[in-house]
Amino acid sequence: LLLGLLLAPALSIPAWAADNTIMIHDPYVRLAPPNAQATGAFMLIKNSGSTDRKLIKAASPAAKTVELHTHINENGIMKMREVPAINIKAHGQTELKPGSYHVMLIDMQAVLKEGDSVAITLSFDDGSTQQIAAPVRKIQVTAMPAEKGMAHGGMKH
Repeated sequence: LLLGLLLAPALSIPAWAADNTIMIHDPYVRLAPPNAQATGAFMLIKNSGSTDRKLIKAASPAAKTVELHTHINENGIMKMREVPAINIKAHGQTELKPGSYHVMLIDMQAVLKEGDSVAITLSFDDGSTQQIAAPVRKIQVTAMPAEKGMAHGGMKH
């Protein structure tokens, strides 16, 4: 059952739905912490066409709810917000990355493990769709280096 939910089916895309101007590069899903019910999917979307395009929807059998999100700074506090679309400029690209635009997978149907593959269908404003298989990756968070003179040992608590 888990494999059926997560693995992208090998479907041929009808010619009317194929889009050769939008290319998806390096898609991945962030490995969620234990018991987390949501995670994000990230990728680079390139538009080689002469018309601006929009990603307007995403869907996945791996989650009950799938939304397009971004992060905003509201009075100095970073907050995640759903957006109606993500723009991809003509002859340009938009990176979906942590802290920015991303596909939010909410109420996961199964626990994801590193190396699993998540099927995601992306829908664009011209009616085209693309199905991708995004591998689950553990994201390494690096600690920020202590500023000179600000080492933790010198702090008073």
